[in-house]
Amino acid sequence: MLRGAELPVQSEWVIFVVALGVVGVFNVALAVLPRSWIARACKKDRDDEQLFSAPLRLLGGLAAISYVLALVAYLASHRWNLDPQLMLALCPMYFVKMTFDPSPVTVFFLLAPMNAAVYGALGATLGYALLAFRRPH
Repeated sequence: MLRGAELPVQSEWVIFVVALGVVGVFNVALAVLPRSWIARACKKDRDDEQLFSAPLRLLGGLAAISYVLALVAYLASHRWNLDPQLMLALCPMYFVKMTFDPSPVTVFFLLAPMNAAVYGALGATLGYALLAFRRPH
């Protein structure tokens, strides 16, 4: 019940929130850009299979890992004494567990998928960054 006393100072997380916001805006922009523009930025052919497969693999991988991490954070015993700052960086939904005890249905169908969406978007961003900055063979 007193776990809220261990919450990090809010000003420490401004950069983290801004970074997640930038990732979100970047992914929304990618979703509405024409495929030819994305291909030109990544120095790939418009029909190149790698143009979408690499970012989708990273999106899926990070989304799956972060979904499982959210479940582990929820199911973790208070005796484990997980570091709140580390857990908030890895699983932003850990804040909900620290402030009140959500139901398992809420965690499985709302909080864990939201965590997966956040880090899946980060995976897509990293995938496109790798394609754009990789030197052509």
